[in-house]
Amino acid sequence: MKQEQYPYEHEFSFKQVLDQRRKDFWLLWKHRYTLIVIGLIGAGLGALYAWNRPTTYTAKLTFVVEEGNSGGGSLLSGLAGQFGFDLGGVSGTGGVLAGDNVQELLRSQKMIKNTLLTPFRTDSSLTLADRYAETSELKKPWAKKYNEGKPIHFPADDTKYYTRLQDSLLQVMVKMITEYELSVGKTDKKLSFFEASVTMANEEVAQLFTTRLIDQATRFYIETKTLRQRNNVNRLQVRADSIRRLLNRKTYSASAANNVLLDINPAYPTANVNVELKERDKMVLQTIYAEIVKNLEISRTMLIQETPTFQIVDEPELPLEKNRTGYLKSMVFGSLILGFAYALYLLLFNRE
Repeated sequence: MKQEQYPYEHEFSFKQVLDQRRKDFWLLWKHRYTLIVIGLIGAGLGALYAWNRPTTYTAKLTFVVEEGNSGGGSLLSGLAGQFGFDLGGVSGTGGVLAGDNVQELLRSQKMIKNTLLTPFRTDSSLTLADRYAETSELKKPWAKKYNEGKPIHFPADDTKYYTRLQDSLLQVMVKMITEYELSVGKTDKKLSFFEASVTMANEEVAQLFTTRLIDQATRFYIETKTLRQRNNVNRLQVRADSIRRLLNRKTYSASAANNVLLDINPAYPTANVNVELKERDKMVLQTIYAEIVKNLEISRTMLIQETPTFQIVDEPELPLEKNRTGYLKSMVFGSLILGFAYALYLLLFNRE
């Protein structure tokens, strides 16, 4: 049987490692002037990068969402929690907009688009989308390429009749904001505080967009969470108003019948039947009206309890945080990166 021959392996030696590193050092030292020149070129490229890098502004807004009181479900969930069980679905606090889903709501296309279509100023017919497209350098290129040089506007009073070109540019702006400029998250995983951060090229646009985005999300969030209860209150209110009008008519009718009864000959036994019928109808309507009013007040109380609180803790104020790439930092990084790349090239491909 032929015995296998294993390749010979050199024994590890610190002396050989040190000798090799010494050779590397002398190789780099031999090309030290070239490395200095390469480092200076990297510093120049870093300074050029810092000069071309646009200045941006970051608007930060912190808010907290407190869910409405769900009555008995909350009590049941609290008791179950003491024994290690989670009854979030039973407690009524679950749902599409529960908990961390608020973050996805703020990043949704609908919220961002509705925010962009709000008026830029109260006395202006232009929207935030106009100002954002201008500062992001999208208006002129799109007008030149797709609209024969004619300016593209987003009037605040005509948002339902935008052209295909306007809708396309809006989609591009929404995508830019979602992917690159908007960040939503929790300040701490253990807390219920959320922070929305928006970084844009224009300071005023960044501030207005952040605050209005929270306003849009607040209205949508509260309306969605309380939709069923509000519809119930509205239905009860309509019924209460209708029965109140009937009760008022019956009251006037019963009073008129009583006046007529005074002039009728008491010898007729059926003379007061009409009065009794009207009084009976009046009492029935009074009972129904009292029950509906009671249910209406209960429903209103439940609506108040179930309405969540969307409370702003800190909101952006001018001047905003300015993001500017420092020249010194860029020059140092450029010098180190280019110098390290050239040194690596010498050690790997230029040994003598």
